[in-house]
Amino acid sequence: MSQAAEEGAVTGSVDEPETAGLQRLAPVTPAPAHHPEVIEPGHIEPGRALALVDFSPPSVGMAEKLIRMAYRMGVPGSMLGAPMSKKARTRLLATVSNTLPGNRAAGTAIRAGHFLVHGAKTPVAQVDYAGAQRVTPPLEKVVHSFSWLTDLEACASREQAAPVAERILTAWLQANPKPPAKPGKGPAWSLGNTGARIANWLAHAPLILSGDKALRLRALAHIADTARWLDRHVTHAEDGLAEVAGWCGIVAAGLLLPDGRPRRLYGEAGLIKALGELMGDDGGVLARSPLAQMEAIALLVRLRNCYQATRRDAPTSVERVIELLVPPLLALTHGDGSLGSWQGGWAVSAEDVDGLVKASGVRTRPLRDVRQWGYQRVTAHKSILQFDTAPPPMPAHARFGCASTLAFEMSHGAHRLIVNCGGAASGGGLVPVRLEQGLRATAAHSTLTLDDANSTAILIGGMIGSGVTEVALDRKTLPQEKGSAATRLEASHNGYAARYGLIHQRILLLRDDGSELRGEDLLLPSGRKGKRGMVGFAIRFHLGPEVDVNLAADGQGAGLSLPDGSHWQFRSGAESGEVTVEDSLWVDGQGRPQATQQLVIQGMVSRGGGTFGWLLKKMN
Repeated sequence: MSQAAEEGAVTGSVDEPETAGLQRLAPVTPAPAHHPEVIEPGHIEPGRALALVDFSPPSVGMAEKLIRMAYRMGVPGSMLGAPMSKKARTRLLATVSNTLPGNRAAGTAIRAGHFLVHGAKTPVAQVDYAGAQRVTPPLEKVVHSFSWLTDLEACASREQAAPVAERILTAWLQANPKPPAKPGKGPAWSLGNTGARIANWLAHAPLILSGDKALRLRALAHIADTARWLDRHVTHAEDGLAEVAGWCGIVAAGLLLPDGRPRRLYGEAGLIKALGELMGDDGGVLARSPLAQMEAIALLVRLRNCYQATRRDAPTSVERVIELLVPPLLALTHGDGSLGSWQGGWAVSAEDVDGLVKASGVRTRPLRDVRQWGYQRVTAHKSILQFDTAPPPMPAHARFGCASTLAFEMSHGAHRLIVNCGGAASGGGLVPVRLEQGLRATAAHSTLTLDDANSTAILIGGMIGSGVTEVALDRKTLPQEKGSAATRLEASHNGYAARYGLIHQRILLLRDDGSELRGEDLLLPSGRKGKRGMVGFAIRFHLGPEVDVNLAADGQGAGLSLPDGSHWQFRSGAESGEVTVEDSLWVDGQGRPQATQQLVIQGMVSRGGGTFGWLLKKMN
């Protein structure tokens, strides 16, 4: 596409005939002259290798290296720490000051006798803490990781909250008197939940260890047993984030329990290695999930609080990782400060994001080009564009992998205009579990689908299958008249090449004043010759919950109104197909489903390829 054509695509008026304005985004050949960067699953491996080199265990002397090695081989910490002394009784060496924000509503619900998870209430008295009677995954995580202690602390004083916490802890210990022989024996003994549970117990010890002496001794003994269990099994975690949680629990126990120096040295080395395998060069976790990004930050901030409680500085490598994790997370925030809906996540509220970032102590700006993590961000005056430009996460990293490649979200000011459904990870609250796979599908994202098929196969258990293996990406700024500019994003993926012989290419052009987004979806033959026949296509634009939509009389567009009084016009090219409105679903900042609508352009296209242009323009 020529420079003049690109400039014309940005400056064209919506009052012109629709086809004239949209055709200025001319088709692009399958092999662009500028050779866009190709992002594929293997591309992240150099980032992991660099992370392992950059983040090494804390520098220690030869004696401490020998202690670390001996502890790793199974020599008890008491023998290594003070071999000639009497074994110290189990107690806590310090009280941790929690800096992480809790959910006051969830904490209040616990005081009233209910676990409140994504809008769904479950009576505390009816929970089977042994795990024989399975509950929904979100509730399992809240109950067995004891993350609810942070919520309880946020809504009440210690005197009010401690009796509630002790009752639940007593019931949990009765159901789980000792660690099992191997991990995975029920949700209570997954590595992720176990590591988080130890860290939460130690961080909120005043809520569970300040009352009955018998309960305190029993809980301390259980913490010690669980820490030894983690020592043996932490490397068998279910995924990278769970392993990091396990190592955080080990280090926290090493800091706060007697004779813990060998365990701390052992845990620090394992933690830094696990962090290097969790994230890429740009700081994005390999799961590509903003929820996983937030969880990683929270784990490390809680661990840093444990260091501070013992008057130690956290290792420089841990501080460096926290600094790297925050900017990619901010790249997925919209104008109101809440998150975009990507890879199973939902529109996490600005309050939750701000609270976590403040607790991290990192002051930074969002990254605009998080290339390894796979997202592009464009800020244009009041408008923010987020674009998924990478394959879905590898199965080893995915908890709720989504087939969202080449989907986008757009907000204007505090309001979302185009969204993805999101919320697969909240299935089991008010979002039914049966909808999880549907919310992970390509059709649940604002992008193109062929034959109602996913661009990458969606499997059960949060896993993904074959599909997109590489994405070509090019980003540049185009100068415009009167000193203005526009950002042009061009990306393509091969998810439909094997089945339909077609490459999906998407071009997005956003003016720097945020008033106009021009898009073009192209289907290009993946081989020298296009296949014969036709295939159905659909281009979906899921609308934000506050958007009021009215179809145009000619069936080629729609008017979109936002609560701030702004009015937007959506137009489809003459050859793209008729625009219709269908029902949709959007998961809000608390993980609750909201009924919304979506614009859909659909029809049949030749297997030899096709081009579909569209325009989103602010009218006032």
